[in-house]
Amino acid sequence: MRPRGQREVKDVTFGDWKKVCFKPGGAKVLCRTSITGTFSTGQMAVRLDITEREGDAARRIQIFSPVGMYLPNPVELIIDQGKPYRFPYTWCLTNACVAGAKAPSPLIKEISQGRILRLQFVDSSLLVLTTSIPLNPFSNVYNGAPAQTFEQDIDE
Repeated sequence: MRPRGQREVKDVTFGDWKKVCFKPGGAKVLCRTSITGTFSTGQMAVRLDITEREGDAARRIQIFSPVGMYLPNPVELIIDQGKPYRFPYTWCLTNACVAGAKAPSPLIKEISQGRILRLQFVDSSLLVLTTSIPLNPFSNVYNGAPAQTFEQDIDE
């Protein structure tokens, strides 16, 4: 379905990029580098996660959006003025929907070298909603040590 118009979503405030890792028992470490945008009410507006497992070259992108989006249209992720990467919606909760897939190999490099990441959603009124995320600190956070590591030992 073709969108009928578009608008920039400007009432979203983004926190800092943050890297968190999880080390469950004898399994490989899983790290997530994320940024979350919230509305003035404190409700999550959007969240972007890049996850990777130790020893695995594949990365996964997950994009959380509020409910009310037109789910047949994928979320588009655009770095600076580059080509759009499309991520289909995979599931919804009562307060958010998640789009995600394996990240194409050049995408993480583009994010690391980029200045602005734009996310484009199509809402149920068929309007394209765009929000922009600053990328300057991303590379340092993504390549740096985690802000927090959660360890879980499992006794058998």
